[in-house]
Amino acid sequence: MGKIAFVFPGQGSQKVGMASEFISEDAGYKNFGKEADSRLGIGLSSLMQEGPQEELTLTYHAQPALLTAGAVIDAALKEAGIRPDFSAGHSLGEYTALVSAGVLSFGDAVETVHRRGLYMNEAVPAGEGSMAAILGLGAEELKRVTDDVTEEGHPVQPANLNCPGQIVISGSKRGVELACESAKAAGAKRAIPLDVSGPFHSSLMKPAAQKLQAQLDSVGFADADFPVIANVTAEPVRDPENIKKMLVEQLYSPVRWEESVRNMLSLGVTLFIECGPGGVLSGLIRKIDRSAKVLRVEDMDSLNKAVETAKGWS
Repeated sequence: MGKIAFVFPGQGSQKVGMASEFISEDAGYKNFGKEADSRLGIGLSSLMQEGPQEELTLTYHAQPALLTAGAVIDAALKEAGIRPDFSAGHSLGEYTALVSAGVLSFGDAVETVHRRGLYMNEAVPAGEGSMAAILGLGAEELKRVTDDVTEEGHPVQPANLNCPGQIVISGSKRGVELACESAKAAGAKRAIPLDVSGPFHSSLMKPAAQKLQAQLDSVGFADADFPVIANVTAEPVRDPENIKKMLVEQLYSPVRWEESVRNMLSLGVTLFIECGPGGVLSGLIRKIDRSAKVLRVEDMDSLNKAVETAKGWS
């Protein structure tokens, strides 16, 4: 029937209770929570299960929490006999995709994304950067808008190329404000400020990228068991050194999600399984191609339904 891709959500999808059925004491995957707690020196698994939401949403907590949720669901799917032909993740989710493909160990990945969150938090003081979703304006037109605002001394750029008619911009607070005004004047239907703690995937993240490079150099990377679709190029990649290089670039480069999904479709993917809370990627994939089959797994019930559908798919 076709190939299967596991896809993993990024920051913003976190919610209290995510993956609780998998990492609770009586579940078969509690070691994921225990290893995360041990590697980070914080009670991450308790935070995931009990909150509070405000604490869970902090960049340096949300990133390892989402990675843990995605990795445990990936493990449960594989234990049930469902293996992907490709994996991909949105921003932070790319790290979970790399765990799925055997490039990074879970322990190394959870520690790395925790540090990534800290570096991103330190790069731009709170309130100095922001992001906004622009609806109904083409990528080329929006790029002209952001280039013009940046030339005026207020850095801003496209950050997430999510799906037709939805592009997120990122940059300085004033740059995003000016770009929102200009985008609406150029024909955008809406410009929606996002509740985020920094200007992710913009040039303002380059100081964080330098620190991340040192962290990645201290971690072991293996050849991928199957291709991972990279955010930076939207192309499949398996080589560890190339993957490491693109993870650094990813911090200040756009997430090419729409292109990534279209490339997976062209490579024969007919079933996407979103591993983690929220359903954001499922919604984007359906907007990119309404005929795509998309399943969400975030608890035991949805896991069982996905396994039943996916058995014999590829």
